[in-house]
Amino acid sequence: MNDSSGAALRGALGLAMKAGRLRSGNLAAETALKNGRAQLAVIDCEASDNTKKHWSDMCRARGVPMVEVPQLGRAIGRESHMTAVITDSAFAGMILNKLNKNPDFGG
Repeated sequence: MNDSSGAALRGALGLAMKAGRLRSGNLAAETALKNGRAQLAVIDCEASDNTKKHWSDMCRARGVPMVEVPQLGRAIGRESHMTAVITDSAFAGMILNKLNKNPDFGG
């Protein structure tokens, strides 16, 4: 991911966080997913294989797309968080658009 596209992706994630349209951390994100509020699941590239499989299975069962991004926690201002969901379709579309312009990342 080049710097400009990485910055655009981090900016979109940060904006979703500030707008209150992102739930991060395993419990909050999983609750939003199970309650049908998630439009997009976002997993840090460095998350464990078990975490990725768990989230992939949950998302597939609910028809929610899942993508992997680098440094998710840093982008949203929560360094230790490896999982998040976007609860707004416009923000989800914006993030997917940023990833589609960047074929190096996304899941």
